[in-house]
Parts: sequence; C-alpha cells; structure tokens
Amino acid sequence: MTDMDRIRWGILGPGRIAGDFFAGVAQSRTGRVDAIATRNPGRAGLAERFPGARILEGYEALLADGEIDAVYIASPHPTHAEWAIKAARAGKHVLCEKPIGLSAAEAEAMQTAAREAGTFLGEAYMYRLHPLTLKLIELLKAKAIGDVRMIKSSFGFAKPFEQEHRLFANDLAGGGILDVGGYPVSMARLIAGIHEAGGILEPDQVFGVGHLGSTGIDEWSAAILRFPNGIIAEVACSVSLIQDNVLRIFGTAGSIEIDHFWFAAGKQGGTAVIRLFDAAGKRQDIDVDEPRHVYSFEVDAAAEAIRAGRREFAYPGMSAADTLGNLKVMDKWRAAIGLEYALETPAVRTRTLTGEQLRRKDVIVPRGHIQGVEKETSMLALGMMLFSTFPAASIALDAFFEAGGNLIDSAFQYGGGTQDRLIGEWVRSRGVRDQVVIIEKGAHSPLCYPDVIANQLATSLERMQTDHVDVYFMHRDNPDVPVGEFVDAMDAEVRAGRIRGPIGGSNWTRERMDEAIAYAERTGKTRPSVLSNNFSLAEMVDPVWAGCIASSDAGWKSWLRQRRVTNFAWSSQARGFFTDRSGPQKFDDRDLARAWYSDLNFQRKGRAEDLGRRLGKDPIQIALAYVLNQPWPVIPLIGPASLAELRHSLAASAIQLSPEEVRWLEDGAGDATAEAMQGIGRAAH
Repeated sequence: MTDMDRIRWGILGPGRIAGDFFAGVAQSRTGRVDAIATRNPGRAGLAERFPGARILEGYEALLADGEIDAVYIASPHPTHAEWAIKAARAGKHVLCEKPIGLSAAEAEAMQTAAREAGTFLGEAYMYRLHPLTLKLIELLKAKAIGDVRMIKSSFGFAKPFEQEHRLFANDLAGGGILDVGGYPVSMARLIAGIHEAGGILEPDQVFGVGHLGSTGIDEWSAAILRFPNGIIAEVACSVSLIQDNVLRIFGTAGSIEIDHFWFAAGKQGGTAVIRLFDAAGKRQDIDVDEPRHVYSFEVDAAAEAIRAGRREFAYPGMSAADTLGNLKVMDKWRAAIGLEYALETPAVRTRTLTGEQLRRKDVIVPRGHIQGVEKETSMLALGMMLFSTFPAASIALDAFFEAGGNLIDSAFQYGGGTQDRLIGEWVRSRGVRDQVVIIEKGAHSPLCYPDVIANQLATSLERMQTDHVDVYFMHRDNPDVPVGEFVDAMDAEVRAGRIRGPIGGSNWTRERMDEAIAYAERTGKTRPSVLSNNFSLAEMVDPVWAGCIASSDAGWKSWLRQRRVTNFAWSSQARGFFTDRSGPQKFDDRDLARAWYSDLNFQRKGRAEDLGRRLGKDPIQIALAYVLNQPWPVIPLIGPASLAELRHSLAASAIQLSPEEVRWLEDGAGDATAEAMQGIGRAAH
C-alpha cells in the first residue's frame, strides 16, 4: 500500500492515549496521522510527540478538514458522544476511545448518527483485535479446556489520589467501571458467547458492589455476571487498588490463565504466554509472539471496515451490538453501587448531547390542533414507559422535540412514578413547559374510583414539578360507579386549573363514553372529548392486558367518524406484530401471538409488506402511517425502546396515504389500483 492509499487519521485531543494511538498508527499497514486537534495549539511538546502531524486549533477545525478521512476521539469520556456525533455529521469515520459513551443510551445515539451519515463507528478496545485474543478464541472453540463454566478477571491499578485528576473527578466521569471495568466485562461476554451464533452472549443477571470515594467515583468495585448458558463471570476493577489483572477461565477439562491480558504482549509488542492446564493440573505454555504495537491492529481493522464499506468492526472487534451490550452491563453495575455522575443529572445536562440549546429543527412530525388545547400539537405522542434514567429519556425527548414532537404521554402508575419524574426533569432542564403538551392518566384499576382522581393527579403534578397537565384520561373505567361521579371528579380538576385541556377515558366502551358525554351536556360539566383506546391496522384479538379495549373494528370506526372524538391510540403499531417477530409459525412471543394472531391480521401485514416494498419502508412504518392517515382525529401513541426505534417511527409520520391506500391496507379492495399506485409514488416522498 502506498502512502497515498492510507487512511488519513486525525486525532481529536492530544492526551496520553492519543500518543499510544499515534504509535499504533505508525506501525499499522493502512494508516497515517495527518493532524492533531487541540484547544491549546501552543502547548509545549506537541510537535515532538506527534512528528509530522499538523497541529489544528479546535476540534471543529479537524472535522472541517477535507484532508482527513477518519477521526480518533481521545478526549475525556464526557465529550465522546458530542464529538462522535458531530464527526459523523461532518462525514468522518470515527474510532472512539473506550468507553464510547457514558451509557448505552449515549452509545446508541452515536451509532444512530453514524448510521444516518453512512460512516464507520467503532469502539477502541484494542485488545479485541490482537493475535492473542484470536489465539484464545481458537483454543476455546476447540474446547481445549472443555466447556467453560467460570471466568475471573480484573483490571485494577493504584493511582495516587489527586482530587482534580480525571480518574477521581466525578464531573469527568472518573472511576474504575468506565475507565477499565469495560475490559473484563467485554472479555467475559466474548468468552461466554464463543459457541453462540453472534460470538457474544449477554448476561441475564448482573450483581455489583463497590466503594465510592470522597469525590463520588468508584475507587474499587466488583460484579458477578450470570449468563443464560450457565457461565458465571467474576469481574473487578479499580483506580486506587492494585489487582493481579490475570484472566482466568475455568472449564470442565482444565483452565487457562493469561497475565496482563489487556495489553497482550505489551504496548510495544513482545511475547504473551497462555498457560493451559489440563484436568490433572499439568501445564502447557503457548507463546504468542507479536512485535507490533498493540494499537496497530485496531487501526488496520478499522481501515479494513472503512475500505469495505462496513459501518462497524468485524468479529472479534466491538460491533455496534457488542458495544451496546457492554455498556448495558456497565449501566447495571453502576446502578447497583449507586454511581451517578453529576453531569448526567437534569441540573447539569440542560443541553442536547451535542451541547446545543434545544430547538425545533427539521419538523418531521405532522402538527395540528386538538380541540380544547390552545397550543399547536404534534399529531404523534411519545410514551416514556421503556425509559428509566434521565440521560436515556432526555436523548429521546430531545430528538422528538427537534423533529417537531411536543405531545408526551405519562400515567400515575408508569414505573411507579418514574415516567412522571423523568418528563418533569426534562421539561424543567430544557425550559420548554409552555411548548409541550403533557398527557396524564390516573385511576387505574383496581383503584378506579372518583376520589382517586384528585389524589393521584396531585401526586403526578408533584413528581413533574408542574401545576397542570394539558390532557387527562381516566386510565380505566369502573362500570359499578355511576359515570356522572367520574365526570364530576374530572370537571373539578378542570375548574381548579390542574387540567387545562380535554378530559376523557382510556379503555372505555362506546356506550360508557356516550353516557359520560350526555351527562356532561345535561349538567353543564366539562364534556369528555378524548379517548385513548387501542387502534391499529392489526385488530387486537385478545386484550393485551385485562380491561383493555380496542377500537379498530367497523363499529368503532363508524362511531369515531360520527362523534369526531380524538382517539389517542395506544399500541398503534400492534406491539411488534408488523416486524419479523411475528409469523404464522412464530410463537416465541406468546403474548404477541395471543393478542394479535389472526388470518385477517396476517393478510393486512402482507399488504403492509407489499406497500412497504414499493415505498422503501418497513411494514411497521406503513402500519403507523395507516393510523396517521385516518379520516377522523386519531393520534398514535408510540413507545420506542431506543433512539433508533424513535427515529424509525418519526420517518413513518411523513408517509402520506390516500383514502384508497388506507382501504386497500384494510381489506385489499381494488388490489392497489393505478390511482392508488400514484398515491404510493407521492407517499414515497
């Protein structure tokens, strides 16, 4: 390879780890370092430490440099997500020093940005690409020690305490778990998954303990990981305690030990020794001699992926899924010991992940008006049931708001109040209370009584630290209570100003809604004008939960069309029915099969797949577009588990379906006529 064919690297941040990477690139076959970005270009010794590289002032200059193909991010942990996302948007490939982000949520946001930009993103666990790791995998696949049963590994050192040093600074996400704990976790997951199809296995249980020092970081910590195949891993890390840093693997026919595995044969190269013991304790030493710098292998692996048009490392490098799985374990480990970084709290994290003030950008989500709500409202509502931390929730809420979304769904019972709290924290940290519309629900069975409404609403408002909600639903109905008593209780909250918009019922029958409306009109009370029942292209066969009501059949459609009641449709995408999780022969998800499997629904799924192929969209996006394009007011509630799922749903909100297409999805009438095909062409854009 000539010098002109090499990947041109730029290093963002000139710290110690940047010097290691620079040395690795020098011994690589595929790369060269062209530039170093620093906020202090006058810093002494830069030219000597990075000979031949241009010194650029500011990280932005590196991203704007047309001579740079790929960026290695060597800045402190808290800045990784910001600059990886900005680099992807600038069209740069990225190799990011571990941990790629502070949490799985941050990593997923980075991966989403890279995927949308079509750029490579890899996490720099350099040991994964070293020949020592490849030799270990070879031995384990050959069952040199039989079936693996237990793994023990540590990565710990004793750094003299310095309160301002990054390792001890809470505001720099210091401590052992993020700095070195990811090594033994990633190794354990690799070993446990040796015989799995993807080469990696995720633990089904994580137990952590640790010591938090005076600065609020984990100085030493340990965790137990249990895997579905029965393997147990003991992992430990520290920044103020020397540990042996030996990788030990125990199997049914022997064991393996490797000293200082994380640096293989040493940073500068050398010989590593795998000590293999048989069942009788007889030892065999296997030497792995490698003269190259340990960092050079990840440089070449990244280049190979970039040249091949791949967006992630090949096995055994850290793939996107591997990175997420690793950080999910570390998230659980941190949570188990109560480790929280101040910079992840609402008081500090008041801007988006890229450091910007929150604002609307490209408005993707359709907007309109809901009767009784003064503000313009997105015609798509975001539910937060699957989020439990502020960093993860804020990333999703920021993305939703930037796309034009401002309708947010919560309920008294969700997460024991967690969702109320997260929404309130986000609203206050971003200063957007007057721009968002909050839906709250209360009085869920078995506590479905009139006097519960005021008490639960008061609690929800306290959790959210706001004085009102914009839309209110009773979460269930209790037919044993006269409907007027419920209307009276909700009306009282409207008059008190704690509900400043429409009221209604979730999972209510048509008859009960009619009765409630008639009572309100007769007595001059607030008229129920909104409903929150299931509505989807797939008709619910059996209630997802007891007491759930679907409004997808012909009788409901006629009633909704006549009454013009706005339906806030939960499970608008049928809880995954329109993905490859469902099928006539697929019964792994028994709840999915029980609630949604029918001949009618599979026929509709088939038509959604057909239309999706024509549009270049997934069938689940077509299912959401179907709900959005009804001839009466209906607002889908979506509950994504990740940023990627959210953005996937947001893309569906731009699909415009004609009445003919909607009818064809329902019953196949017209079999996609020429007129409908013209509409399909429109919808694609």
